Amino acid sequence: MRDWLGTWADLLRSVTGWRRWGCAFLVGTVSAASTAPFDLWPVLALTFPALVLLMDGIAQRGWRGARAAGAVGWWFGFGYFLASLWWIGNAFLVDADVFAWLLPFAVVSMPAGLALFSALGLAVARLFWGEGARRIAALCVGLGGAEWLRGHVLTGFPWNTFGYAVTEMLPLAQGAALVGLWGLTFLTILIFATPVLLIDRPVRRGGMVVVAGALVLLVSGWVWGNWRLATTEVGSVPGVRLRVVQPAIPQNEKFVYARRHAVLDEYLDLSSQPSARYPGGLADVTLLIWPESAFPFIYEYEPWARERIAATLPENVTLVTGAARRGPPPAGQTSSFFNSIRVMDHDGRVLQSADKVHLVPFGEYLPFQSFLESLGLEQLTRVRGGFSSGSQLEALRIPGAPAAGPLICYEAIFPGAVLPVGERPGFLLNVTNDAWFGMTPGPYQHFLQARLRSIEEGLPMVRAANTGISAIIDPLGRNVATLGLGERGVLDAILPQRLPHPPLSSRHGALPALFIYLMSLGVCLRHTILSLHPRKHVEVDRR
Repeated sequence: MRDWLGTWADLLRSVTGWRRWGCAFLVGTVSAASTAPFDLWPVLALTFPALVLLMDGIAQRGWRGARAAGAVGWWFGFGYFLASLWWIGNAFLVDADVFAWLLPFAVVSMPAGLALFSALGLAVARLFWGEGARRIAALCVGLGGAEWLRGHVLTGFPWNTFGYAVTEMLPLAQGAALVGLWGLTFLTILIFATPVLLIDRPVRRGGMVVVAGALVLLVSGWVWGNWRLATTEVGSVPGVRLRVVQPAIPQNEKFVYARRHAVLDEYLDLSSQPSARYPGGLADVTLLIWPESAFPFIYEYEPWARERIAATLPENVTLVTGAARRGPPPAGQTSSFFNSIRVMDHDGRVLQSADKVHLVPFGEYLPFQSFLESLGLEQLTRVRGGFSSGSQLEALRIPGAPAAGPLICYEAIFPGAVLPVGERPGFLLNVTNDAWFGMTPGPYQHFLQARLRSIEEGLPMVRAANTGISAIIDPLGRNVATLGLGERGVLDAILPQRLPHPPLSSRHGALPALFIYLMSLGVCLRHTILSLHPRKHVEVDRR
């Protein structure tokens, strides 16, 4: 067995040129199997070591070696993002007559752009490269640091960051309460790259210790996570009776103005139906939640809509819904349209609105909006001028319920950036419309990432999605109730209480993750410094 592994290791080290790039692309593509809905996270224990071996085969030193490593990183990233994000192309088929020609460009160009971060990461890693466990630390410093940059540069896009690979397993996902997503990402790279040390010839004692330590760390995380799940009590908020509506309206019908009456009727009919939990229908509900952009119109411009809502909702019901609104543009912005969450009383009167802060590039606005529109381009929502963004996340004050932290669509994927200003909310409210992406891996990935915010912040989440996945999630990430992708119906449940004290990752932000990163960087710098002073290194060893 070891001879067979050694042969494959030697083969990966020996490939050059386009063959090395092809192997890197294949390794990245296979790594995508670790993402939802496949969740084959152990595959990283094969692909990360393979990536290390490809890096080992780079003979050039200094900046030439970094450039060669950057090429490996780009092809690895391109394979990973192409295989895990291809579903984005489905959005360009909703209005196929307008956007279908952009599909090949979007499906290829986005992974190609994201792969630049992987290229940078492996180029940096190569500058710290060495033998044994040192190169594992270098991979964490380079690739892990690049993943952090990807989550922050140019508004950030931390989708399918490597730390998510282990979070489908709820016990392992509890680690996010300690070190957050970025800490999980650094640990995932460190742990799953270590098996390469078992292939090294000869196998060094230090390498065996590192592999054993990685295994102990993984098992310890599993044991601690199970203990946390078994011993943490989560109560329910008294007096709050939730109903989440998932209408499963096809995207090509959802925004058709001519269907505005039929769309609203569909929401109201679903909302009113009796269920096993609420045999009286809406009479038993206190908080009714509809997904993102529920109306194919501006609510204030359609007085009949308020009349119909007021005629349907009993006095005890508060409606919270995603709905576009129109208002004066904020300073420095030009559009009068906002993607919002709106709180309404039983009379259909709007009590509060919270505007989306983190807009989707090319979905809700265009960079250089006026110039690109003058060339005939438009964003997927086809709102002339795009949307304006809110200045900051603000808590929703909902009658009869705790304050909510509003998150519209992919605002829920940004770790450390989901809490409103001021006091800690009682729960997170995520409204979304994943119908853009059909029955593809996209909605599963979105749900997995949103769930992790509950664990990081110690807050329950209520998630309303047009076509799924809608869910009530407790502050440990457990699904209290769910409606699957493509299902039509309502979700009735209690509202879990928040944890009494925020988890470590919520209290200290990125500090736990930074500690892991600096430890890896320290290993790299120590070996780099010692390599510059070999005589001193020998003297230290003799002592």
